[in-house]
Amino acid sequence: MQKKTKIVITGAESTGKTTLTKKLAEEFNTLWLPEFAREYVERLDRKYTYNDVVRITKRQIEQEAIYINKVSDILFVDTSLIILKVWFDVVFNKKPDWLEKKIIETKADFYLLCNNDLEWIPDNVRENGGEMRNELFRIYLYELDKIKANYYVVRGMSEKRYLSAKIEVKNFITKKYQL
Repeated sequence: MQKKTKIVITGAESTGKTTLTKKLAEEFNTLWLPEFAREYVERLDRKYTYNDVVRITKRQIEQEAIYINKVSDILFVDTSLIILKVWFDVVFNKKPDWLEKKIIETKADFYLLCNNDLEWIPDNVRENGGEMRNELFRIYLYELDKIKANYYVVRGMSEKRYLSAKIEVKNFITKKYQL
């Protein structure tokens, strides 16, 4: 039995993660796991708290475990525990003791890190436009390097962005199964 492949699409706000995740899952005829944090925060009638982000993180972990068992080969995941770790660090200056270990345990096979070359579009959940968005991108790069992740930075607009991501995923899958 072949090992299932988890590919995470990550990056700062408004970088096309969800659109890219959906399109790649469609292209590769598989499932994708939506970002739970957005859904959760949109339903709140108050400002989110540290405990809310803990709940979001635990749910993300649970959902990944469920979804990976539903696919035969590839699962695309919209967002990552790395984003949640950075959210804890930036907003609360603390994180659960178990999170770093869980990031390593649930590390994806491949990450697509979306560059900030798309326009930031504010909405009722997004908080980090401007220079903070660029700082977050640098932090995500650092975090991916720290865990020695296999990743590719996705750049470009619209179809170019999608096509470059699709090519990198195909290249990754080809290399993985040639080993």
